[in-house]
Amino acid sequence: MVPGPAGRSSGAGSRGAPGSRAPGEERALASVSAGDRRTDEEPADTPRLWHVTLSVSGARAPLGEVRRALEQLAHDHPFLLTSRYAADHAEIRYWEEARDLHDAAAVALRLWGEHRRSAGLPPWEIVGLEVIDRATYHQRISAGYGPAPATPVGVHPF
Repeated sequence: MVPGPAGRSSGAGSRGAPGSRAPGEERALASVSAGDRRTDEEPADTPRLWHVTLSVSGARAPLGEVRRALEQLAHDHPFLLTSRYAADHAEIRYWEEARDLHDAAAVALRLWGEHRRSAGLPPWEIVGLEVIDRATYHQRISAGYGPAPATPVGVHPF
């Protein structure tokens, strides 16, 4: 057996398979560029929906100001689904329409900074980002994993 990801062994098709390597031989890492897609997927220029969870944190701020700022962000960013907040951190969930994950993540990473002044957001930093496609989001929900879909839309304390 040939070691697989995370040290697990992969027996399926590894012994004597074309392209298998000798014991101790290093495996070249393969990379997929942003534009590469399987042929059964939509064309690269067709926008898709991505579920984004953005986590921010920093120095404590008055709860009333945090809530007001997140409500303004929700007004400025109409796809915002829900925000949860505390005095020193917040989590924002929303749907983003983008060509691919790279574009959706880039928009998400700019969201807090670009709206900081206009919405009066605290000077917190982004400490977490998850971007998943629509199918993965729905698979997680149907399997009982992921964020609870019953969380009310809007801005709520943790």
